[in-house]
Amino acid sequence: MENIGALSLLLAFCFSIYSVAASLVGKWKRKPFLVLSAERAVYAIWALVSVASGILVYALLTGDFRLAYVAAHSNKAMPNVYKFSAWWGGQEGSLLFWSFLLASYAAIVVWTNRKKFRDMMPYVVSVLMVTQAFFLMLITFIVPPFQVLAVGKGITDVGDGNGLNPLLQYWTMAIHPPMLYLGYVGFVVPFAFAFASLVTRQPGEAWIHETRRWTIITWAFQSSGILLGAGWAYAVLGWGGYWGWDPVENASLLPWITATAFLHSVMMQEKKGMMKVWNMVLISSTFFLCIFGTFLTRSGVLSSVHAFATSPIGNYFVAFLAAGIALTVYLILDRLDYLKSEAHLESVVSRESAFLFNNLILLASCFAVLWGTMFPLISEAVTGEKISVDAPFFNRVNVPIGLFLLFLTGVGPLIAWRRSSVESLKRAFLAPSIAGLALIVLLAVLGVRHPYALISFGLCLFVTVTVAMEFWKGARQIAAKSGQNLAAAMVELTHRNTRRYGGYLVHMGIVLMFIGFTGAAFNKDATLEVAPGQMFRLGAYEMKVTDLIKGQNDNYQWAYSHVEIFQNGSQIGVLKPERRMYLSPPQPTSEVAIRRRLNEDLYLNFANVTEDGKVVLQAYIFPLVSWIWIGYWVLLIGTLICLAPSKQKLSYARTQVVGITKKHATVES
Repeated sequence: MENIGALSLLLAFCFSIYSVAASLVGKWKRKPFLVLSAERAVYAIWALVSVASGILVYALLTGDFRLAYVAAHSNKAMPNVYKFSAWWGGQEGSLLFWSFLLASYAAIVVWTNRKKFRDMMPYVVSVLMVTQAFFLMLITFIVPPFQVLAVGKGITDVGDGNGLNPLLQYWTMAIHPPMLYLGYVGFVVPFAFAFASLVTRQPGEAWIHETRRWTIITWAFQSSGILLGAGWAYAVLGWGGYWGWDPVENASLLPWITATAFLHSVMMQEKKGMMKVWNMVLISSTFFLCIFGTFLTRSGVLSSVHAFATSPIGNYFVAFLAAGIALTVYLILDRLDYLKSEAHLESVVSRESAFLFNNLILLASCFAVLWGTMFPLISEAVTGEKISVDAPFFNRVNVPIGLFLLFLTGVGPLIAWRRSSVESLKRAFLAPSIAGLALIVLLAVLGVRHPYALISFGLCLFVTVTVAMEFWKGARQIAAKSGQNLAAAMVELTHRNTRRYGGYLVHMGIVLMFIGFTGAAFNKDATLEVAPGQMFRLGAYEMKVTDLIKGQNDNYQWAYSHVEIFQNGSQIGVLKPERRMYLSPPQPTSEVAIRRRLNEDLYLNFANVTEDGKVVLQAYIFPLVSWIWIGYWVLLIGTLICLAPSKQKLSYARTQVVGITKKHATVES
């Protein structure tokens, strides 16, 4: 079976090289049959990579410990769900998973565009297949997943394996990596379309609509992957946080930031023919940051709890990035005449300028995160000493940036296109500003003194009132004309323009997350050694350790403490934080216990047991943290609404530089 898997990958690599050559030669020599054969090769690659993936997954599930990968990342005691997730739990398997997702995306792109964008598709396929060939080269020749264990001249079955890293044996890790990979891999599709549009000097903006839809889909996957990773860190690592500015965490955030900027500024290209260079730079940066993040995870250049071990593939990623960035920069510079804006910014006080400021601030955040992430390597190259940048640096830089972005989230809907009058600004800003300032004053009177927290809460209400006003004004008009109740009118309003009002819901999701982030200003924590029967206190909670229970199963030894929770003299619950020692590989982990409420989480981590039998507990109170996860669901619902077709399509005129002709475009606004 392993020979079939290895042969499938080798054939897929050959087909990917052929697909690139046939696409380009077919386009340049005007040989449609070659272009068609290149697209059919994409389907063949998907089939071959699927076969290889199926063989590896089957080997993991059945315990074929002749394979080095299976022996290194699985064992008999693991539940099947974690045996399956071991597919992406190691270096070789995760690269195969990357290739499988890319092959799937490529097949979907070819199928859905078999009758569209025929001038562009050879270049779209070429970009997809060059990327595919790169990853297939790695798993075919550099880090193959089908290596067998040998003793002397024979293949041996070691009987059992080392097992998956215990930190990965948690339910979100069966979902988080696939979601993140769907985002990482998916961003190659909009980049491929953008690259092809540059090569062909594509007229019109039809390809932009295709690119925007793909970007929204992959942005949703990336968002889900990031939030699931935050949830995993919160519930598994035991330190109580959900984001530590770890290099691999930052690597997942960077393309999310640039993709967010692209999704905002691409509207300017659709409506006004502006910011074309911005959009090319943003979508290209997003793709290369995805490759860069994959490089960080696998090269070992930076230490991280999330990263794979050091491997020989780092230099290959550097070469791929260097060649890809150089070619893209050259192409953008060579096509500046094609990317010339068709309109100009007419006023600083306009929605266009709000989008521009939004992009500038997002890129400032991206640069700050990238600089902080790479600073250890930069300092080592300059001074010979690797100096790490810790969380306080990222917080000092990004908290003000985040607050300004939150402000722009509320400002955008209030400002008109082209220019806004003073009177219209007064009317638009009056109610949201009064609401936000009133909340700041109220919280200050109640004793809140943290300046960033006051500003954040005020801006959250400012944006909430802004979004509510947009829904209220539109729904009230529909209700007056149709006689519907207000709730039905809001549904109708959203259906008429899903992109606009789905976007407002996404903004509300971000607002709810900011409420959760702001709660971190009021965290409380304590580390205590507690004997069974002893009481201790944190904040408004009194806790009592009543028992310590131990046991063992085939996979790990465990011990958990039985902790009764009291508030105002009454028992309100029981928490059971657990400590595990996995047998293979031998590694301790924590199973934290969390009492989740909308106002705050009570979080207990069982850290250790002392020699005299006392339980070492780390206790935390995290105010408002649940609003982060609620905000994610609102964001996801809003994103899905954005992807749904609008009931009405709005028409608008936009000047297009084709001689002196003015053309009208009809798109979903």
